[in-house]
Amino acid sequence: MTNVAITGASGTVGREAIEAFSGREEKLTLFSHSETEDLETTPIEITDRGAVFDALEGQDVVIHLAANPDPRAEWDAVSGPNVEGLYNVYAAAVENDLERVVFSSSNHAVNMDNAVSSIRPESTVGNPDVVRPDDPPDPDTYYGVTKVVGEAMGSYYAKRHGLDVVSLRIGWLLTRDELREECADRDGAGERYARAMWLSPEDCRRVIEAAATHSLPKTPLTAHGISDNADRFLSLTETMLALGYRPRDDSRAVLEDEASGRSGLETG
Repeated sequence: MTNVAITGASGTVGREAIEAFSGREEKLTLFSHSETEDLETTPIEITDRGAVFDALEGQDVVIHLAANPDPRAEWDAVSGPNVEGLYNVYAAAVENDLERVVFSSSNHAVNMDNAVSSIRPESTVGNPDVVRPDDPPDPDTYYGVTKVVGEAMGSYYAKRHGLDVVSLRIGWLLTRDELREECADRDGAGERYARAMWLSPEDCRRVIEAAATHSLPKTPLTAHGISDNADRFLSLTETMLALGYRPRDDSRAVLEDEASGRSGLETG
């Protein structure tokens, strides 16, 4: 049986990661920053190196989601959890002979050309070029910078220590209703970003399961984690080929269904 640890398990992506393994044989061990009433997790401070080393003892795979996820945060708010915390996870993975680290990177590691401003990083203008996983990083915020650092650290540990490493650039995880609300409340650039970066809960489970369990053609591997959006500019080809990921949802279809439904009400 494979032992899988999930850090940041009580977060939005963490809860989908848990669901990804529902009905499977892997044994999950869940860690979060603080206790939650509806989820049985072990509290851990990701910047506490000794605690992280102890936490990963006996594990085979770690899905590392713990981080400050705020793209508007200043450096002092993200450098501890997102850089020092990540180092602790990689060092603990080597110390405890783990097989694989799945690191939650982000589209913000490659989104500078498409960001309108530092005040509103979740925006996209024009028709951006396709971004492939092996293209040079282009972070749009300090948060994005920490994700670039994380991908580089994964490369180091894969090549120096032989770890299987997947840097998964996770898009914008939203339910269908949340996607509709985001697009309704945003201007054209904000809606363009949401349509391009949407990751449905179901596709989130699919891509995390694939990143954690699929045989890797190479290590380290950088992969884009978004849904099969018609308006995407992050390439999914490499993720689908390397991880066997098969996304099923499309932001355009969700929004067009909504528009069609409104039209039917207006004419009915």
